[in-house]
Amino acid sequence: MPVKLLRAAGVRGWYLHVGSLGSVCLCIALWIRAKTVDQEERGNAERRALFVGLWPPMFWLIGDSVERAERS
Repeated sequence: MPVKLLRAAGVRGWYLHVGSLGSVCLCIALWIRAKTVDQEERGNAERRALFVGLWPPMFWLIGDSVERAERS
């Protein structure tokens, strides 16, 4: 059902794959930024980078599901 809604909204699988790669880059950028802030804010910045680091597999798998639905 959610895959059908994504397809109806015009979302293609490769959009989500690009989003997955983009979130990897965002995670790396946030992690590098976390190393430049002072010690008091570093923990929060590192948690933010780890949180964003959880997104790539989700976007990639949703993109695979959408592509599979496109083929069938």
